[in-house]
Amino acid sequence: MVSPAAKKYAGQIGDWLRLFPADLQRVITILAEDRRVVGPQIADGAVVYRDLIDVAQLPTGWIDDQDGGSYRLRQEATAGCFDHVVGPHSLKGFLFPARDTVASFVRTEGEWKQEPVPADERPLAVLGVRACDMAALRIQDKVFLGSGYVDPAYKARRERLFTVAVNCRRAAATCFCHSMNCGPKVAPGFDLALTERDGWFACQIGSAAGLALFQRLAAAGMVLTSCTAPEIDAAEKVSADLEASMHARQPVENSPRPRSLDTTGIRDLLYANPEHPRWEEVATRCLSCTNCTLVCPTCFCSSVTEVADLSGDHVERQRHWASCFTLDHSRMHGGSVRNSTSSRYRQWLTHKLAGWIDQFDSSGCTGCGRCITWCPVGIDLTEEVAALRHSPPP
Repeated sequence: MVSPAAKKYAGQIGDWLRLFPADLQRVITILAEDRRVVGPQIADGAVVYRDLIDVAQLPTGWIDDQDGGSYRLRQEATAGCFDHVVGPHSLKGFLFPARDTVASFVRTEGEWKQEPVPADERPLAVLGVRACDMAALRIQDKVFLGSGYVDPAYKARRERLFTVAVNCRRAAATCFCHSMNCGPKVAPGFDLALTERDGWFACQIGSAAGLALFQRLAAAGMVLTSCTAPEIDAAEKVSADLEASMHARQPVENSPRPRSLDTTGIRDLLYANPEHPRWEEVATRCLSCTNCTLVCPTCFCSSVTEVADLSGDHVERQRHWASCFTLDHSRMHGGSVRNSTSSRYRQWLTHKLAGWIDQFDSSGCTGCGRCITWCPVGIDLTEEVAALRHSPPP
């Protein structure tokens, strides 16, 4: 029998609740009633986003060792559900898919007519979003919602998105979110935020949607327990201590020494060095494979292709990710204007860390480190910027 106290939760945004794994399971279950729920899971040797129905699917007991061109998972007895850092997937793939139908046309009795593109059947809930990816979401909002053009597909998905964020308690060697003021503590904008403790989670409610979820859970009989003031202080100290160690470039438990990026005057630094010999040096290593742009949570370049069925009576206009590392990306009047690897790497780095500031009033980098980890030859943008800064051209 449900007690009267459990039937109503008169909480508010900003409340902290104590959740155990069974409680987190209830959160997943009630989200799945009307949403597609995805969360971090181990697949193909990495932690990636997959459909999630059970808290047991989370990568409990696993952590990731990351460095330039290297990603390895290993078991760690003391690791919790979220002690891995970030894998190759981010929110970008859900809100701005790698391939997306943006228009559809059908020919009936010799006449072409445009058909509506079906919307996603169910809204999305993502569990395990990190601070760097929440920061990337805010940047992508500027691109698709605040740049004078509103992308209807992105807007529809964004408005229905539910995020369960996680405050990091360890960092990878490739992390430098602290340098970009993007983490490791999740900034407001989440629906719920979890800080993992020993066997339980301190959960902060961040939105009206998050509050409504717990009101539904309470009405269904779940007894909600508020965190005590010392528990809240201890939870907030987790990411604060990690951030302090990252600024000091000191490793913490289960974390290697993180990277750092000096952003002082970075826009002017890059604009002032278009002919620096470092561009040619990095080009000797860069494969132009596009991995960095594929895993980046903010890169937004795309192209469109008309795809017809075998009859020729149905055509879809498909938008797909593009990369400034390909020759076709800068093709004009029959040729590419950036036909060297050095010019393409310069374009990517300068746009990411300088041009983005002019366009969107923020850097295009959140310090997630994915471009370093997933570069086959381990090119490190923090090293490249440092080389430009400390080795002026002759």
